[in-house]
Amino acid sequence: METITDFRRRVDQAPEPPAELDPCLRALWLGRRGEWEASHDLVNDIDTSLGSWIHAWLHRVEGDLSNAGYWYRLAGRPQATSDLEAEWNELVGVALAASCS
Repeated sequence: METITDFRRRVDQAPEPPAELDPCLRALWLGRRGEWEASHDLVNDIDTSLGSWIHAWLHRVEGDLSNAGYWYRLAGRPQATSDLEAEWNELVGVALAASCS
């Protein structure tokens, strides 16, 4: 199984995610690479608690904390207070352990 460190290394080295990558991991990849719109477009179509959590993280990245709060509530999670990198790592760990859908 790929680790968070391995995944982060791949993201940091390659601008485009592999075509077969799980949608949640793809959204996280794009979000880390600064492709906010593309990542947001993906999570708009992911109707799971993990998709909502990623959506919340993206709105934190954007600086829209009230919108992020809405998505944290949908995900059943408290609003994050950790730094964005720490939350991204946590999201990747969850996404690597389970399928997005």
